[in-house]
Amino acid sequence: MRAILALADGATFVGEAFGAVEKEATGEVVFNTGMTGYQEVLTDPSYAGQIVTLTYPLVGNYGVNRDDVESKRVQVAGFVVRQLADVFSNWRANESLDAFLKEQGVLGITGVDTRALTRRLRHEGVMMGVLAAGDDLNPDALVARARELQEAHGYDSVDWVKRVTTPEPYSWGPDEKDARFHVSVLDCGVKYNILRELANLGVRSTVYPATATPDQLLERDPDGLFLSPGPGDPSLLGYAVDTVRTVIETGKPVMGICLGNQLLGCAFGGRTFKLPFGHRGANHPVKDLPTGRVVITSQNHGYAIDPGSIKDSAVEVTQINLNDGTVEGLRHKDLPVFSIQYHPEASPGPTDSRLFFDRFLANLEKHKR
Repeated sequence: MRAILALADGATFVGEAFGAVEKEATGEVVFNTGMTGYQEVLTDPSYAGQIVTLTYPLVGNYGVNRDDVESKRVQVAGFVVRQLADVFSNWRANESLDAFLKEQGVLGITGVDTRALTRRLRHEGVMMGVLAAGDDLNPDALVARARELQEAHGYDSVDWVKRVTTPEPYSWGPDEKDARFHVSVLDCGVKYNILRELANLGVRSTVYPATATPDQLLERDPDGLFLSPGPGDPSLLGYAVDTVRTVIETGKPVMGICLGNQLLGCAFGGRTFKLPFGHRGANHPVKDLPTGRVVITSQNHGYAIDPGSIKDSAVEVTQINLNDGTVEGLRHKDLPVFSIQYHPEASPGPTDSRLFFDRFLANLEKHKR
């Protein structure tokens, strides 16, 4: 079946529909430069509300399995690929990518010139789009709808965190009696692999909704607190920023990832701004300023902290992105509190930065002593 992706700037891309062809998708059109990991990308809550384009041309060749998911469902609004593999082959695979998206009710389009689409987004910036399937589609009407969404600030006006956060608290990791530490997680869109990494270190996590109060996060006297990644504009999350500001005052160790990094910066008076086309992929170089060490990182965010807005605050910039110089890490000057803008849990991506989970563990041990 024919499919069309229409952008708010008037561009249209024609291809063939796959997945839930009876569905239609609207969302912010973005691109990801990773070569593998499409299943993890699809299920990452940070992609909620977005139509994701993969720059790597062949997608679906190793199928989909039951283990490599990062949340309970597919989170992307729509999916754009150059070539959908007709046959998948991997010993862990349970089904094809096409079947997976059908089950999840998400529309995809294949046969698109993703190179041209990516170049357009790099030049013009990310924008709203409409993805539809059918043989009688009107491209002009789809473009008009995309423009309406863009003019209404469709993506930036929605609190996506409230749409992806857990409705009720839950626990993950070793039993209470076997756990080395207990950590409260503020779920703004947590990935399962973060909880897996903490569990591998003997940490039991209790995951709370993003709207949880400081009293709820602290009610079990946790050894530390964790601020998760998540989607959308940090400027809409004043309720979470207030919570972060309060829990930091306890002196307990705190670690933040991605949106958690932005929440930490905002808690100390910082401001965020929207990147032209974001950082999404598994190949972004980051420099750690105290050590001079450079790591290749997995990233997924569309906003960044303005370093000038935290210049005289209690936190300092510890890491920068080597592509554009944006803030990639913060550290409190006096307390055991730090955050990074990228994803040390990878899934997908390199594991160069996994050591930051060890740093959090060291802070938990020191604080407990």
